[in-house]
Amino acid sequence: MKNAYVNRIWEEVKAKNANEPEFLQAVEEVLTTLEPAVDKMPELEPNAILERMVEPERVIMFRVPWMDDAGNYHVNRGFRVQFNSAIGPYKGGLRFSKEVNLSVLKFLGFEQVLKNSLTTLPMGGGKGGSDFDPHGKSDKEVMRFCQSFMTELYRHIGADVDVPAGDKNVGGREIGYLFGQYKRIRDEYTGVLTGKGLTFGGSLIRTEATGYGLIYFAREMLKVKGQDFKGKTCVVSGSGNVAQYAAEKLIQLGAKVVTLSDSSGYIYDADGITQEKLDWVKELKCVKRGRISEYAKQFPSAKYFEGKKVWEVKCDCAFPCATQNELLEADAEMLLKNGVKLVAEGANMPSDNAAVAKFQAAKIMYAPGKASNAGGVATSGLEMSQNSERLSWSAAEVDAKLDSIMCNIHDNCLNTAKRFGLVDGEYVNYQAGANIAGFVKVAEAMIAQGLV
Repeated sequence: MKNAYVNRIWEEVKAKNANEPEFLQAVEEVLTTLEPAVDKMPELEPNAILERMVEPERVIMFRVPWMDDAGNYHVNRGFRVQFNSAIGPYKGGLRFSKEVNLSVLKFLGFEQVLKNSLTTLPMGGGKGGSDFDPHGKSDKEVMRFCQSFMTELYRHIGADVDVPAGDKNVGGREIGYLFGQYKRIRDEYTGVLTGKGLTFGGSLIRTEATGYGLIYFAREMLKVKGQDFKGKTCVVSGSGNVAQYAAEKLIQLGAKVVTLSDSSGYIYDADGITQEKLDWVKELKCVKRGRISEYAKQFPSAKYFEGKKVWEVKCDCAFPCATQNELLEADAEMLLKNGVKLVAEGANMPSDNAAVAKFQAAKIMYAPGKASNAGGVATSGLEMSQNSERLSWSAAEVDAKLDSIMCNIHDNCLNTAKRFGLVDGEYVNYQAGANIAGFVKVAEAMIAQGLV
């Protein structure tokens, strides 16, 4: 890092957060791209903007006691990281997974600040969750956990304070239980959570939003080069919400999707995943909560590869939609060797910094998750608007707004890259464009609001 201010902040962050690798990775990725903006904004350092940007406004940690169906007591750890509220109430998901810790949630919260800024909606950034794993738990066990979790969290959230949503392993079932407990404790019906069911304030297209938005963003990247998805072979990692609807939109746009995966391995379908097959996957993952290996048993055209990654499959476009750091340097090399032309992230920070460096060196189209997967939180923002207005928009209205928002995010990233000299011929540095565009808006709001 050549800029003295940026370099000083990076050294301070490393010293203060030495045991938080995911958070350090996220901060490094952003700081290395901000130098063109910092060089042109001398007001940042006297206002301590970078110092405040990398420090959460508030971190809440609490115990979550709950009882299983056999009457045994358990205790998990709950978190809420309220990172930055300069442009709106804290907004970001809740994740229930064994890997959840302070480092993971600080990285997600930090990314969320910039992502929410890119949407142009008035939302700050936050993230939360627990090391509770709902897999293998009964509905009643999940309900008791969610009720216990909300019994503490309710003190720290509100429609104009902090509006959580779902994330990994927190879907409609969990949001319903959390919302019910909040309403029970506070005795008020308000838009305090997004991702709710359609019968109690949810928004149409919210379930599809992250996956659809990802493909809308990638479509715009291709459009800049005079291309589209028709006939392109695409690999998608994951088989949850984001992967399912990314695959669905790709199919609708004429692409051939050949992979899906979970933590055990991946399936390769040489004939392509059709809408009918995808509907079967939705039933498998969302209702039966089964493993993707069952796809190969159901459809003879598919093969299952235990313990392998989808990145070994030859493709035109790749969409990492599973989890952080699923795509490493060696995976990037394999994708490039096999001729990949576009990588767009559906998960949060799925590519490590070394992999991103490979993509950029090869000058392929690369979209960072904070821009390309912003459709989910954008539609959460639209759900907040509907709740405030006591209205419910049609699916077509919400989808049109989502498409427009993703087009605007793409254009903002592209124009920012051009403004700061980050375009080289046909190559656009969308990563730096996204980071700078998101950062500048938040920084200007922080300066205007004084030292808080």
